[in-house]
Amino acid sequence: MPDILDYLLFSALVGGIATGFMDLWAFARLRLLNSPSLDYGLVGRWLGYVFRGRFFHDPINASPPLPGERLTGWTAHYLIGLAFAAVLLAIWGTDWLDEPTLGPALMVGLGSVAAPFLVMHPGMGAGVAASRTPAPGVARLRSLVTHAVFGLGLYIGGWITHLLAW
Repeated sequence: MPDILDYLLFSALVGGIATGFMDLWAFARLRLLNSPSLDYGLVGRWLGYVFRGRFFHDPINASPPLPGERLTGWTAHYLIGLAFAAVLLAIWGTDWLDEPTLGPALMVGLGSVAAPFLVMHPGMGAGVAASRTPAPGVARLRSLVTHAVFGLGLYIGGWITHLLAW
């Protein structure tokens, strides 16, 4: 079993690659399908208000902007990606990096959709699993696909980390 520094490094590599892969998907989706992704500035705004004791907005874009919200949102986006990679390696062990498999990566990626469905959407005024949006089914499908892409990114990140570490 690697020491904690190896675990953190592996989590950072896998999670950073996976989150970057998810961002490439968002960029491609915007260019090819004219379908914008989440504004991470709004995530930063929501987090900024959470740290001030306000958890719910109706909707978040009606709440006044906060200084540094875009940087806060993007930083949180990548830290959350690293945290989910750490979950993957905590459950399947760093031995998973010896020969990464798609199943565990997709399970964590798809499981990570619980965070927006149950925490961020309600907090930002969109309701549980985007139930208060104009097209909840479309929003849910986009979230599921995006988090599946994140899972694929975890798998790719696992292989890249494997190649770099061994």
